[in-house]
Amino acid sequence: MKAAKVIHDTVQTTLGADLRALRKTRGLTLADLAAQLGRSVGWMSQVERNKSEPALDDLRQLAKVLDVSVSSLFRSNATDASEVGVVVRAGARRPIGSREAGLVEELLSPDLTDDFEMVHSTFEAGASMDKTVMRPTQEAAYIVSGRMDIWVAGKSFDVSAGDSFRIRGEPYRWSNPHSEPCIAIWVIAPPVY
Repeated sequence: MKAAKVIHDTVQTTLGADLRALRKTRGLTLADLAAQLGRSVGWMSQVERNKSEPALDDLRQLAKVLDVSVSSLFRSNATDASEVGVVVRAGARRPIGSREAGLVEELLSPDLTDDFEMVHSTFEAGASMDKTVMRPTQEAAYIVSGRMDIWVAGKSFDVSAGDSFRIRGEPYRWSNPHSEPCIAIWVIAPPVY
C-alpha cells in the first residue's frame, strides 16, 4: 500500500511540473492560464505545486488550453517509484503530440522539466502532413528505420535509416509515401508537448 502511494505521489509531482513547463513554453502566466480556465490563480498555483489534484474535467480544459492531448498528462503504465523522473520503460511511454493522422508520438523524456524533450515518432506508411507548420523551437531528428520526405524552409529532403536533420524555427512538413513506417527519434528545445 505504501509503495502505491509513493508511485501516485511521484506521478502527481510530475504532472504539476509538466503543467508548469507547458504553461511557460506557451508564454502564459499563472493569471493567463487561470483566466482561460475560469479558475483562480491560487488554484492553478496549487495544481502546479501538487497541493491540489485537478479533476478529469479540469485536465480536459488544461489540455485544450495548452494544446496537448489529455492522454499526454497521464502515464500509460505504473512506474516504479525509484525510476520516476529518471527512467522511462518502453511500455510506460506517454502518448503525446501531434494530432496528425498517421503519426504516433511518445515521450521518451521522463517529464517536460528539462530544456529539451525527446520523442519517439512513428510515421505510418502513406501518411503525410499536408500543411506546413512553424514553431519556435530547435529540433533534431535521427531516422531509426524506414524512409520519409521532409521539407525544411522550402527545401525537400529524402531521409532514411541512419540519417539525421535539424529544424531551427523554420517552416516544415513531412510525408511518408513509402510502404513501411518510418521511425525517428526527435530532440526538441524547448519542450512543446
